[in-house]
Amino acid sequence: MNSTAKANLAAFSHDARLYLTLGIANWSIFIDHVPNNVVNLLTLRNFGFSGAADLFVFVVGYGVAIIHGKMVLERGFMVAATRIFRRVWRLYAAYVVLFVIYIDTIAYVASRSMAPEIIHEYNISGILEHPLRILVRGLVLQEEPLNLDLLQLMIPLMAFFPLVLWGLMRRPNLTLLASVALYAAARYFGWSFRIYPDGEWTFNPFCWQLLMVLGGWFAVSGTSSRALHGMAWLRALAGAYLVFAMAITLARNWPPLAAYVPDVVLNVFTPDKENLAPYRVLHFLALAYLATFLVPADHPALQWRLLQIVIRCGEEWLAVFCIGVFLSFAAHLILITGPNLVAMQIAVSLLGFAGLAAVAYYVSWSKWQDLPAAARQRA
Repeated sequence: MNSTAKANLAAFSHDARLYLTLGIANWSIFIDHVPNNVVNLLTLRNFGFSGAADLFVFVVGYGVAIIHGKMVLERGFMVAATRIFRRVWRLYAAYVVLFVIYIDTIAYVASRSMAPEIIHEYNISGILEHPLRILVRGLVLQEEPLNLDLLQLMIPLMAFFPLVLWGLMRRPNLTLLASVALYAAARYFGWSFRIYPDGEWTFNPFCWQLLMVLGGWFAVSGTSSRALHGMAWLRALAGAYLVFAMAITLARNWPPLAAYVPDVVLNVFTPDKENLAPYRVLHFLALAYLATFLVPADHPALQWRLLQIVIRCGEEWLAVFCIGVFLSFAAHLILITGPNLVAMQIAVSLLGFAGLAAVAYYVSWSKWQDLPAAARQRA
């Protein structure tokens, strides 16, 4: 076992920024899933190359490496691997339950409401003619209803993480190099996961695994954030790249500004979410680097009440993500069947945030109630 990885994992202490990031990602994903909503103009994807999905995958990789890396040190690799597979099962079970209820709800609403077009918008047009076929393909991850793609992505990424963790605990740099090689090969040869009949996953697991492995690598490698943060030239370079990315993204979304940006530049930096474009990875790393510099682990703002609510949503990220899928569908339905006013868009967004927070606090409270009395008193 790599001695540096062992020492870094043993020395790691609680970092609320991880849960804050997951909470922000969940809130952003909910908003991004509500189209024609003025509030989603404020999410990360509108100001650079990366988005909430990048935050989500990276931080999950970081957190899983920390939690199960410590488990390797205390109880051995076999125990840690079985606990990761238990997480995979929970993800798959959540996906299946969500998939069945979600498509049934959409099909019912489409057949009974004044918005029948949503059945095509949510990629389940075949459910009315061939419901059993759609369900079976969904069980083997060959269907991809709108807004379930990120949860679908996490299943294979988590399933292969025991192998990644084994490599990170022994040869972290070599493991990262292998991840980069797989990423490059997938982009060059066009490797991807398929959906029926001839489509591809929205998030290509062969490419997106790079962000999850990067998260694990930063967790175990002990890359000194203090040393990196002391490099003023690196901060300036990262800041300049973020400004450049914001300018390109705004120009792409706002035609008057696009007139000032050469077409060749816009063509080079075309959106490539499916295969995780290299400049998207670089943008995320620059953003994470500056964010950790500006908000250290002991920053007093992390104790603010509003941020504590977001942190709680990050702690219960799976439940919050699942309820967010339904809340985004409900919000979209309200906006397309009623007066789609700016005030209504803001109202449904705020109600959605409240719903996410309520679910997070209930799940946390429920877990606390399940603890033995002695453990509750210590907490």
